[in-house]
Amino acid sequence: MSYQGIIHRYHEFMDLPPAVQPITLYEGNTPLIPVPAIADNLGGGFELYVKYEGLNPTGSFKDRGMTTAMTMAKHNGKKTVICASTGNTAASAAAYASRAGLRAIVMIPEGKVAAGKLAGAVAYGAEIIQIPGSFDDALSFVVEISQKSEIELVNSLNPYRMEGQKTASFEICDELGSAPDWLCLPVGNAGNITAYWMGFKQYNRIKNTGLPHILGVQAEGAAPLVIGHTVEHPETVATAIRIGNPARGEQALMAAEESKGRIIAVSDEKILAAQKLLASSGIWVEPASAAGLAGLTDRIKNNSFDPKGKRIVLVCTGHGMKDPDIIISRGIKPVRLPVDFDKVAEYILGGGNR
Repeated sequence: MSYQGIIHRYHEFMDLPPAVQPITLYEGNTPLIPVPAIADNLGGGFELYVKYEGLNPTGSFKDRGMTTAMTMAKHNGKKTVICASTGNTAASAAAYASRAGLRAIVMIPEGKVAAGKLAGAVAYGAEIIQIPGSFDDALSFVVEISQKSEIELVNSLNPYRMEGQKTASFEICDELGSAPDWLCLPVGNAGNITAYWMGFKQYNRIKNTGLPHILGVQAEGAAPLVIGHTVEHPETVATAIRIGNPARGEQALMAAEESKGRIIAVSDEKILAAQKLLASSGIWVEPASAAGLAGLTDRIKNNSFDPKGKRIVLVCTGHGMKDPDIIISRGIKPVRLPVDFDKVAEYILGGGNR
């Protein structure tokens, strides 16, 4: 069997013990999908790709960091792991803890987690605690608990999470032969943008792959890095980035600055429009995952960015099945027809509802 997960593939580039035994679900190796129709929709003249992280084992990019965090928790003799989550981290932590034979505790903000993500955490056997507060409240609790006990924190504050998540940048460079001109991705707790920049810098030092500019995108209702201060009550349909006080906010701002990129905010409506545009090319992502495309679109349409001749990668962090409610509520309703062949044929052959 050739592919065995990101630790097996990229161990030499990770700060992990040489003989460590990976806790893996064969994460990573996600496709880099060309989307020329979307590029044409935005004016054309450039290459556009989607790094589709929704095809990781639990449906999100979190698996990259969780394989390394859980591997080290097991290696160091930990018995219990804990995290705060808006959903994707909960599902990933639960799956990898189950794989490792560890107890998993996840703390979530009540009523703020998409059903598809909560179901994952339940299915994998995690102990779930809900609090009537925000993600930021939950994170402060689990950080303190981990500091006062032997319980391992597996949120993105765990440095081994970054070691795993940075491998997505390695895969992009390996497939393209170099770094793209621009990388566009959503920003919530800011661990992913931090990890990508770490990875691109490391690969450039070793393989001279070049460095991209990074466009980080937040939702307008949860944009602390854009407005410059904590958002006490973040609100957005993009539940995965509904975070008002990013744990790695300073590092995210540094990544944007060092890369000569920027972090911007876009409206929920623009995020949902981008989600629909991605689906038109066969790629269904949760709303937050469409933020990168929403930000790129906004900049092009505002004439603040000319993509001509560029090679651009959009990072789509989670599968659409993680957060389907908004699609169901806004989507096309099924056409109800009688059990009558003539009526069915008349509808179909007559052009349907076009």
